[in-house]
This record gives sequence, structure tokens and C-alpha cells, in this order.
Amino acid sequence: MFQPSLMDGHFLPLEHLTQTTSEGELNRIREDDFESKSGSENLEGGSGEDQDPNQRPKKKRYHRHTQHQIQEMEAFFKECPHPDDKQRKELSRELGLEPLQVKFWFQNKRTQMKNQHERHENTQLRTENDKLRAENMRYREALSNASCPSCGGPAAIGEMSFDEHHLRLENARLREEIDRISAIAAKYVGKPVLNYPLISSQLPSRPLDLGVGNFGGNPGDIYGAGDLLRSISGPTEADKPMIVELAVAAMEELVKMAQMNEPLWIPGLDGTSRMLSEDEYVRIFPRGIGPKPTGFKCEASRETAVVIMNHINLVEILMDVNQWSTVFSGIVSRAMTIEVLSTGVAGNCNGALQVMTAEFQVPSPLVPTRESYFVRYCKQQADGTWAVVDVSLDNLRPSPAVRCRRRPSGCLIQEMPNGYSKVTWIEHVEVDDRGVHNIYKPVVNAGLAFGAKRWVATLDRQCERLASAMATNIPAADVGVITNQEGRKSMLKLAERMVISFCAGVSASTAHTWTTLSGSGADDVRVMTRKSVDDPGRPPGIVLSAATSFWIPVPPKRVFDFLRDENSRSEWDILSNGGVVQEMAHIANGRDTGNCVSLLRVNSANSSQSNMLILQESCTDSTGSFVIYAPVDIVAMNVVLNGGDPDYVALLPSGFAILPDGQAVNGGVIGEPTGSGGSLLTVAFQILVDSIPTAKLSLGSVATVNNLIACTVERIKAAVTCDNGSN
Repeated sequence: MFQPSLMDGHFLPLEHLTQTTSEGELNRIREDDFESKSGSENLEGGSGEDQDPNQRPKKKRYHRHTQHQIQEMEAFFKECPHPDDKQRKELSRELGLEPLQVKFWFQNKRTQMKNQHERHENTQLRTENDKLRAENMRYREALSNASCPSCGGPAAIGEMSFDEHHLRLENARLREEIDRISAIAAKYVGKPVLNYPLISSQLPSRPLDLGVGNFGGNPGDIYGAGDLLRSISGPTEADKPMIVELAVAAMEELVKMAQMNEPLWIPGLDGTSRMLSEDEYVRIFPRGIGPKPTGFKCEASRETAVVIMNHINLVEILMDVNQWSTVFSGIVSRAMTIEVLSTGVAGNCNGALQVMTAEFQVPSPLVPTRESYFVRYCKQQADGTWAVVDVSLDNLRPSPAVRCRRRPSGCLIQEMPNGYSKVTWIEHVEVDDRGVHNIYKPVVNAGLAFGAKRWVATLDRQCERLASAMATNIPAADVGVITNQEGRKSMLKLAERMVISFCAGVSASTAHTWTTLSGSGADDVRVMTRKSVDDPGRPPGIVLSAATSFWIPVPPKRVFDFLRDENSRSEWDILSNGGVVQEMAHIANGRDTGNCVSLLRVNSANSSQSNMLILQESCTDSTGSFVIYAPVDIVAMNVVLNGGDPDYVALLPSGFAILPDGQAVNGGVIGEPTGSGGSLLTVAFQILVDSIPTAKLSLGSVATVNNLIACTVERIKAAVTCDNGSN
């Protein structure tokens, strides 16, 4: 039976210290510094107040340790320089010493090691100081011989202030940047824009892989890169000056849109949100990226929140495509940096400029993804705030296949006390949304699918998750709480990979092709297959994925609480065979109790069957919720809980995506998880139908998975509808 030792302490190994003292010095140290007092009986004479001040104090008698005792304590010190009471008592018993003697010996040893380290540091600092002094003298001699370039006489060198020095450096940098951009503009100004390949083309129908990894590509391909992303080449030299000009204008527009209110932003229908006045927008920003294409709809939203993350770390996440797509894995299905035009200056992201492509998603096969080719620009503002802006480059490569254009969108990040940041997010796109299924149109129109509210809610939740991963003061009062720091990190990393794989595989991405099965007795079920070969993170063989989305008249919070609760799992999970589900381990990663990672054990009702372990992550915010799980190997999870590498744990994630239906019912607020509206539920399974990758998929396997998902849907509908009716 799996019983991980979750509450055991974990000692971090310490580096062995190099002994550089000679044998004579070592003996002297042992005699002088490591002779420990064994209590008051080792001292002769009274206190200082009782003695004659003219009388010479009597010599103290010390207890000398044997060579064996010193060697044993030296060896123990290398492993644990701060033993607790229990360890000191055990060591004193083994060596025939008093615990107080052992305590004094370790105190003296730590003091000696600290002094030795400080002496070594002082020597290094003294050497460095001598070098700097010599270099300073050379500079003084050079300055004393300096001459004026104009008259040839001695130069009058005054003291330059610290601020003046930095201003000169900044002026030199800006002058160099202006010269460089001016040279590029002068070289290409007046030349016609060339004809470029289309941003996207109609890909042939083919079986494509599911999940995070190689969507039918080679093992060496970048993460999640399909044919579409690889088909886009970097900008030409003729593009670059126009990209720079577009990015600078977009940054100016983003800052103004974040700071302005009415008449640009007018109150929304619900009285709490803000809507963009398109007429006022065109009046204030007449240039932009051109008029709105025919048939496109404008979506604009603004949202503000305070998140638990340093502003510098936030900027670094946004400017790193891998970190960005990981943090926003529920929104970004694929992303890639095409070319970095500037890495910034002064060792940070200020001035960083990069051309990117990304695919944005909703966790349902009923909502088409949105592909975008854009430039991302980061700049520190005069008041110390940071801004990161995206703007589409579709005007450089016009194509009738483009269905989404990003007008200046992004965020302003303001530093707050105690490591927090205030984030103001702007999301402004023009999109052809005719492919969105009718049941998802209200939630898309409400901005809960692609709008600023979803970006900010996701960022807030993920910042809490990252803070939980770094936490060290974990209370061990509750049974099953993982307090081992390395074990927590490994388990959270494994759960993160599981969530990314689920989100990337459940959407209508152009990287994979769904086949719709009709007549299933439930809502239409979509299936696709992929072959897993030589991937340590997935079991080898043929994997069949099935997904369906439907509406139920139950609030999202009630659906979420039902699906994440291990006590109600037997009501819908057919594969658990009616067994009792028990939570073995738990990691809370947010203020909401629903945001957590759990390790569940299914105790089979049939004694002849082995118990099963399930890794589950549940997460929720005002714009949506996920309950994602995957069966895991017992031996592999033991390794993970002890801080081992989670990348080699094979996962096939299944689960649920729960979105509000976008309707405000009986005064409920759109998007609030406690609202009284209905829910849009997506159910997705991944099943290993054959362990041989070269095997052929049988129709019987498809029928089995189809029946499995249809039966699960009916069980969920019956359970939550009945529960809703009783409330």
C-alpha cells in the first residue's frame, strides 16, 4: 500500500569545508578552542563580586576531549552544524559526555568556522582594495598629464556628480540608438513594401497530435509549434523601421488608454465594467493600424488588480515566451518568438522589442482559436511604472485569412509595497467571431473568454500559485499537507505540466483536427487520435481523445465544487469502479480553498484489484474553473514526493473546464462564480487504447470512449441538476 512519508523532515546536504590550517595550528585550536566546559563544577573560585580585586583569579579547569570524541563530533558537524536537543543527547550518550559539553563544543566550532571564513574574506577584500588603489593611482597620473584638445594646454578637470555621470551615459546611449534607427530609416525610406507570404493558409486535413509536445512534428521541434507557426519567417530589414515606429506609437496609445476614463471609457450595462467608445477612440487615435476590416467586431476591455508578485518578475515573465505561455496556459495554446529586435538596455527589459506569433484559446472545441502575428514592446515609463504592449503586424503581411487583429493591447505594471504589483490590463482586438458556437457567444461577448478580465484573473491566480511554490513556512497541522519543500516543488511542477497538456489539447486549435461523432445520445462528442513514441512524459501507444461541451442550468461554483470533491467522485467517475476515494496529499496554492493540488487514492471495492493513484489540480477564478486529473504510478509519485524529477512521470490528463454562460440571471453578476447563471461545461478524456504505437485504431475503441464520455455527461447532469434543485 502506498504510504508516502509526508511528514518526515528533510536535511539539506552541506558542502564540506576545506581545512587549510597546518597540523600544529590544528592541535592548538583543539586545545584552546575546543575544550568545552562541562558545567559549573569545572570552575574554581566564586563570582567576581566575592573575590578580592587584587587577588589573581584562580585558573579554570577544563575537560579535555579524547581524539575519538573530537573525530566523532567533527564528522557529525559536517552533516549537521546545528543539532537539536535530541541529537545532542544521543551524541553525548554515545561519546560519554554531558549534553552541555556537546552543546559548548558545537558553539565553539561554529564560532571558529565563522572566524576562519571572515579572515578569508578580509584577505580577499584587502587584496581587491590594493588592486583598486593601484588602479586609482594610474588614473590620477593619467589625469594629471591630460591636455585640452582645443588649446593644447592643461585640462581643467572638475568633480563630476553622480547624477551628471549617469545623465552623460544615458545621453550617449540615446544618441547611439537615434543614430542607429535614423540610419535604418534613411536606408529604406521610400521603398515599396514587398509582397509577403500569407500569415495563415488552409492546412490539409490530417491526424494531428494532442497535448503539449510535437503536434505531428519532429521530436526536435519547439514546444507546441505546429506548421502554422513554423511557416512564418522573421521580418526583413525593410520591415524593421516600420515595426519600431508602430511599437512606439502603440506604447503611447496603451498608456493613454490605461489612464483615461470618460468619454473614452463609458460605464457598461452592468454598472461595474467599462466599455470602449469606438467613436471617441477613432477621434483620439486617428492613425492606429488602419480601419476595422469588414465583418469584424471590436472587443475592448480594461481591468485592474493587485497581484502578489514583484514588478520586475512580472515584466520578465511577459517578455519570455516560454514563461508567458506557461503562466497563461489556459489562454495561450501556442506561442513562439520569431525574432528579437532588441533585448533592452542596462541589463533589464527596458526597450526590449520582439516579433511574436501566438494562438489564443478557450477550453472548448466549440470556440475557434485566434491566431495573431504581432510585435511586443516593453518600456519603463517616467514615473517608474512598466508597460508591455502588443500590436498586430498584419498590415505588413496582408491576408484574407486573418480573423483577428490586435490593436494596442497589454498592461501597465506599477510597483507596490511588500512585493505586490498593481496591474492595469487592456485587451483590444478586432475579430471575425462567426465561427463561435451559439452557446459560447454570450461569454465571449461579455469579455470572459478573451477579455482583460480573464487575463487579470488568470494572472492573479497564477501569482498565488507561484508564491505557494516558493513558500517555506508551511503549517504541518493538517494531515496530508506536504511540508517537504522539494517535494512540494516537484509535485507542483508535475501538476503544471498536466494542466498545460490538458488545456492545449481540449481547444479548437489549428494544430489538431477533431472528428465529430453524432447520435451519441449526448451532445456531439469530438474525437481525435495521436501516437506517443519515445516521450518519457506520456505512456507509449495510441491515445484517443474525446471532448464535448454543453450548457447546464447550474451556477459554475456548484459544478466546480461537485467535480473537485473526492467524496462525490464515485457519482460520475466510471473508471473508479465505485471505490472509495481518499485524499493522500494536499498542496493549497491560493486564497480560494478550491485552488489546490491533491494526490488521491482510489481504494478498489474489489480486493483482487490494486489501488489506483490520481493526481488532481483544481483551480478557479471569476472567469472560469478547471478540474484536471491523471492516473499516476505509485513508485513514480514516491520519487516526486521526495523531490525527484517529475518530467519522467507519464501522464494522460483528463478533466473539466467550467465557464460561466455569460448571462446575468436574477441580478447575478456576469462571471462571478457565486452568480445564479448557468455553466458551460467541457468534458475531455484521454484514453490509451493500445500500448503499441504502430497498431491500428479500431472502431470498437472509438465506440467505447464515446460511450464512456456520454455516460459520464449524463451522470454529471443528473447529479448537479438534482443537487441544484434540492438547494
